[in-house]
Amino acid sequence: MTKSPIPRVPLLPSEIHMTVNLHRRRVLRPIGAAGLFSVLSLTAGLQAPGRAYAQTAAPAPDAFILDLSNEVLNSVKADKAIQGGDLSRVIALVDSKVMPHVNFQRMTASAVGRHWRTATPEQQKRLQDEFKLLLVRTYAGALAQVRDQTIALKPLRANPGDNEVVVRTEIRGRGDPIQLDYRLERAGNGWKVYDFNVLGIWLVEQYRSSFAQEITASGIDGLISKLAERNRAASRA
Repeated sequence: MTKSPIPRVPLLPSEIHMTVNLHRRRVLRPIGAAGLFSVLSLTAGLQAPGRAYAQTAAPAPDAFILDLSNEVLNSVKADKAIQGGDLSRVIALVDSKVMPHVNFQRMTASAVGRHWRTATPEQQKRLQDEFKLLLVRTYAGALAQVRDQTIALKPLRANPGDNEVVVRTEIRGRGDPIQLDYRLERAGNGWKVYDFNVLGIWLVEQYRSSFAQEITASGIDGLISKLAERNRAASRA
């Protein structure tokens, strides 16, 4: 049976998106689609992480990125269904391996901005759920295309006691390298991702502008409806 092609899911409420082709550099701004979340799956071949965190309870943040990425990448390589484009298997992998390490409440609240404080608890929950589903599907579409790309870590500019750090990386393959950075927060004895940067554009900042426009036009419920509409369209594709 021939599998249906993996749908391209726009990240923003509008149709504007950005595609990062992992075999060559191609960008349509503002930011969007697959490049944002392909990053965690592409880190085979990473340089050794910094050693300054060796005496702390939490792993080094770049070591965290390395370990998580290799776990995901190995799962992809071992699963023929994922390599063949089975989107349901990719979504299951992303949801189980990657999403527990992302602080979606903080990411959603930051993207919604000042309007988050006026949203009801039910609206906040629906925003977070729809936003998460949208990003899971976007990540999944990129992950199914992983082949032989690698990521190089840039030097970590952080102290062992820092609770928030930026891990800077580059995707290397065919064509020009692609900048991919993470903002991480300390979470107990580990780390969680709360923002991503692709080619100099931070995900949350880009969403904040787009979400604000939608909220101004249609309110919080209008934004929720728009995100839900995109998710329904993706599930039917």
